[in-house]
Amino acid sequence: MMETRRDRGKTVPNLEVLKISNASISDADNGKVTVFYDGACPLCAREIGFYRERAGAEAVTWLDVSAVEDSEVIPGLSKDQALARFHVLAPEGQLHSGGAAFAQLWQALPGFRLLGRIGQTAPAAWVLNHAYNGFLRLRPRLQAWFRKREGA
Repeated sequence: MMETRRDRGKTVPNLEVLKISNASISDADNGKVTVFYDGACPLCAREIGFYRERAGAEAVTWLDVSAVEDSEVIPGLSKDQALARFHVLAPEGQLHSGGAAFAQLWQALPGFRLLGRIGQTAPAAWVLNHAYNGFLRLRPRLQAWFRKREGA
């Protein structure tokens, strides 16, 4: 039986007991931050590539959701949800999305920890989430521009 905890009204699996059936993430280690990203999005792939080259990136599990075959990435996170917004699973089992997910990722990377701490404070978290939501409205046009630029 999977244990769960409540997080902002949403039941989220505890990472310690999370049983991941998908082979691409079955090797995720306990205690690691897990980043779910859209590897088919040229803009997203470029940004994740930037973070993966930073010091401490080896302590993060990186999951390209576009390569996941199942309709559910992890219990409580569908593939469609994971492709629509940036998500990070914290080591404690809390699932974060949008600006809060970036703050979690930054906390996991030594060169960005201060930014991550700031991003978790009330005023900065509000700004970060609103900025991310604004980016989501522009994302389709930015993706098209990146695809066109890469094809040229």
